Amino acid sequence: MDQRELGNTGLKVSPIGFGAFKIGRNVGAKYPQGYNLPDDQAVDHLLNGVLDLGINYIDTAPAYGLSEQHIGRAIAHRRHTFVLSTKVGETFEDGASSYDFSKEATRQSVEQSLRRLNTDMLDIVYVHSNRDELQVIHHTDVIPTLIEMKERGLIRALGFSGYTAEGAAACLNWADVLMLTYHQNDTTMSHAMAMATDAGIGVVVKNPLASGHLPAADALRFVFNHSSVDTAVVGSLNLDHLKTNLAAAWAG
Repeated sequence: MDQRELGNTGLKVSPIGFGAFKIGRNVGAKYPQGYNLPDDQAVDHLLNGVLDLGINYIDTAPAYGLSEQHIGRAIAHRRHTFVLSTKVGETFEDGASSYDFSKEATRQSVEQSLRRLNTDMLDIVYVHSNRDELQVIHHTDVIPTLIEMKERGLIRALGFSGYTAEGAAACLNWADVLMLTYHQNDTTMSHAMAMATDAGIGVVVKNPLASGHLPAADALRFVFNHSSVDTAVVGSLNLDHLKTNLAAAWAG
């Protein structure tokens, strides 16, 4: 499968990435239908099937329940074949999110993710936004701590997974990748995406199907009509659905 340059990171990614939320967490989800968490065998089949389809970008986070552990167990032996991203800042316990952007919490989060994912380097680490983005960017230790860990060789590229145009603009002087919401019902980040591309920053679209509320084919064609989009992350527990999404991505 052809791959796309992710900004100036040197990473190449498939047009569809796999969002690993559903393999680890089913509480506090925004999907229209509930779902049961897959067992280890189902996760192994799904993740290896994702890679076999040619999807080479997998996105996870500590806040996604058992997602990191599943990835580290099921496909660490294929680590050289895919781009892996995770996040810092948010944890999810007892049905609620909490946020900590301190130096110590950031370091611990990265170190724990490395262990869970069974890898010695994370390709991308995003700051997991709490929506108070300018406060996080300008008045916490999370970004300088991540820069330090990148310099130590633990992280290849740094990013911000955000919600506001103001937050995206505040990342243009340090981020390698931005992960932003963009779909047919929400185009507010369109200009921010273009600014990122102009700055050589990779653009990853999250939630391109509006948490399953939009038909995949139409939604993905819409997303890929935006020239700034490098890849769009889609979550699914069904390989046939992912095959359909890939076909739609190429049609777009």
